[in-house]
Amino acid sequence: MEVKGTAVKSIKDFVEKKHNAQFNDWIQSLPESSQNIMTGGIFANNWYPMKEAAVEPTKAIAKLFYKNDIEKAAFEAGRYSAETGLKGVYKIFVRIASPSYIMQRASRIIRSYYNPSEIIVKESHDKGVILHITKFPNPDPAIEYRIAGWIEHALEITNCKGVKSSITKSMTKGDPVTEITSIWN
Repeated sequence: MEVKGTAVKSIKDFVEKKHNAQFNDWIQSLPESSQNIMTGGIFANNWYPMKEAAVEPTKAIAKLFYKNDIEKAAFEAGRYSAETGLKGVYKIFVRIASPSYIMQRASRIIRSYYNPSEIIVKESHDKGVILHITKFPNPDPAIEYRIAGWIEHALEITNCKGVKSSITKSMTKGDPVTEITSIWN
């Protein structure tokens, strides 16, 4: 399983921006293979091994900054990734598009960040959406919650109010799919 360099860079940037005073502590807490990725040049279009480039760095974020709450750490890192990734021209486009359209596009976007993966819009209505991750070898809560955080903030950027996203089924818990349910006012 691989993750695109853009997502890896957003993890590093998240720590640099939100926890700058402890950035070096975070780097030192990583396994050597993860340290090499985070301190080397991260290239946006390159693919990196999922565990070393995303899972282990997110677990270290949880341990250092979120009282070992991997779900919260991953969710916040995912929200940050949406904020930084959906800016400029993309942000203008996202603000004028419908939430349903954005979630259809999000399924394509997420596939471009995680290889191999498959995410589909299972259900969509005026006040919510249900997404299914149907293909994701070696699923991990760090990635599931990162995607859920990204989805939640992407919906907020589309001007949905009171968005709440949750994981209602998880491949990490033996379910056949990971289901991300998002509702808004």
